[in-house]
Amino acid sequence: MNAADYREQVESAYPELDDIGDDGLREKVVEAWCLGLERGGWRDIEDIPYAWNIHEVTNVEHVRGVTRIAIDAAKQQRDFHGADPDFDVVVAACLLHDVGKCYEYVDFVDEDLLDGPDPEYATQEVPHSLSGYALAHEVGCPLAVQRAIPHFIGEIPTRTIESELVKSANSASSNAITQATMGISLQEWVDQYSQTK
Repeated sequence: MNAADYREQVESAYPELDDIGDDGLREKVVEAWCLGLERGGWRDIEDIPYAWNIHEVTNVEHVRGVTRIAIDAAKQQRDFHGADPDFDVVVAACLLHDVGKCYEYVDFVDEDLLDGPDPEYATQEVPHSLSGYALAHEVGCPLAVQRAIPHFIGEIPTRTIESELVKSANSASSNAITQATMGISLQEWVDQYSQTK
């Protein structure tokens, strides 16, 4: 797979990229995804599952859901409460919050979906929220975006309004997915199946 193919996949998968006003930041989000896909050896961005044991929902669907929920919530925070969330940070961080699954989930899909994952990166040893942060850092995303990507409790000492939006939207989308696919809440899924406690 070449870089142009990955770029086309990312831009097609995530129309929400157009909601990022800063051209440079938008490019960094695309670059992080392309790098993750390449190192993970993925042939198609749509083959990355939402969870290691939930393959009927794609990671793309989840990431888009998180982004849409967070944008809606940020608008309410602004319009109803008078808060001032940075929409570019919210959208970029939402789009990148699960880019680390490019690395973490290679062991949970059929090998024919992959083309030579790089073992230095493609491993479940590092949780996807941390490898996603590392990808954002590597491509030069602003600190405000980087710090909003880790979405498990305790990973970041100081939470921002943008990071809380990402975390809350992630929980909302994840609850919907676990309920629809397995008939359980996100907390029940975490208790039974999460690799990160």
